[in-house]
Amino acid sequence: MLYNNISELIGNTPLLKISPEVHKLENIEIYAKLELFNPFGSVKDRIGWGMIKDDINSIKDNRQTIIESSSGNTAKALQVLASSNGIKFKTVTNRIKVPEVKSILQILGAEIEELPGLSECPDPTDPNDPITYIENMMSVESEKYYHTAQYTNMKNPQIHYDNTGKEIYEDLGNIDYFFGTLGTTGSSRGTMEYLLEKNSDMKKVGIIASKGDSIPGIRNIDEMYEVGIFKKKLYDSIITVDSVEAVEWMLQLIRKCGVLGGPTSGAVFYGSLKYLRDIDKTLTEKKKAVFVACDRVEWYISYIQKRRPDIFDSSIKKDNIRNLSMDDLDKVIKIEIDEAEEWVEKNKPLIIDLRGNLAFKAKHIPNSINIIDNYFEELLDSGIPFSNNQTVLLVCPVGENSKKFAALLNKKGFKAFSLEGGIVSWRDAGYALERTILNETI
Repeated sequence: MLYNNISELIGNTPLLKISPEVHKLENIEIYAKLELFNPFGSVKDRIGWGMIKDDINSIKDNRQTIIESSSGNTAKALQVLASSNGIKFKTVTNRIKVPEVKSILQILGAEIEELPGLSECPDPTDPNDPITYIENMMSVESEKYYHTAQYTNMKNPQIHYDNTGKEIYEDLGNIDYFFGTLGTTGSSRGTMEYLLEKNSDMKKVGIIASKGDSIPGIRNIDEMYEVGIFKKKLYDSIITVDSVEAVEWMLQLIRKCGVLGGPTSGAVFYGSLKYLRDIDKTLTEKKKAVFVACDRVEWYISYIQKRRPDIFDSSIKKDNIRNLSMDDLDKVIKIEIDEAEEWVEKNKPLIIDLRGNLAFKAKHIPNSINIIDNYFEELLDSGIPFSNNQTVLLVCPVGENSKKFAALLNKKGFKAFSLEGGIVSWRDAGYALERTILNETI
């Protein structure tokens, strides 16, 4: 089959029927839309092309640089499409947490401006927003850049309405249940809107990550406010999946179905089963469900290794942030905000602020130190970074992650506490905060 341009390979991806021996449902047929078969390996190939195809000639003629805030798949697609058309591409991001993804972008030739990393917990106090950063660049040099703006650009869902939804319908007819991951939300929104026109009774389900957890390409509910395309009312249900579940069901897809999908594909597969299992028991006739297998496994090796070291002949550490029980979390003593300042003065704890760098520099509790949560996790995996005689107070934006790390430290024999409500509550209570500029505290 002959093609004249790489963009011609985007779309028309296959649908694979998942064996009932894998999903265990009796009355629901499950199909995977294999978006990993796109030429650059992900569902984002469609939006990369959809956002620039109408303007590709003017971008080239005006010698503009395509710019986007992307930590992975959208950047990959835009870089290949840009370079194959003689156009420069730049991504501005603070979300590249998987080394292989950055390496692939570098191999492709992307210019990466990587802002200081954010913590895993969404931080309303962090000024380091890449979208705002790009907008500031555009205000100074508007003619230099072509901003694709994937989180607000309606060409994102439109390309899926025009193509992805139509392809599914042409292959299967009416769909009873559709499952999509929520990142930019363009693929789920556009596909759903097309399929709804064919079957208004179709159930629409979005898949998100657990609070304080990270699944590549998926946001958690606290991060959805950044996504202009997201419309919560479009979804009948939103299902939460954690990273361990995502990796486990990714393995099911790989080993039992031959689908070399990544953690995002595993997350949406597992999320669909969570939603459908009870429904399946009530049905008396066959129904059809479709989920989107988003991208490939190869560029997430270190991410998978961190969560499943046993796959790589490494031992699983007994005490880990991802294997905490509810009992471990319930045992954590939370320092209530109305007594927090007095408690700090009395106990003189080591205060560890788990937020991103810029948020810490902007404002932090006096005498605290800054260790971003994912780096702190690596420190604890490697050993004990300080004496267990030291009282420790963990601080994060709103108290979600600090509780988990306090529980982990307590299991390791520390006296660790979590600040209830996090730095936001400390600020709102009017307690003292410091600001650091060029290594000077003022």
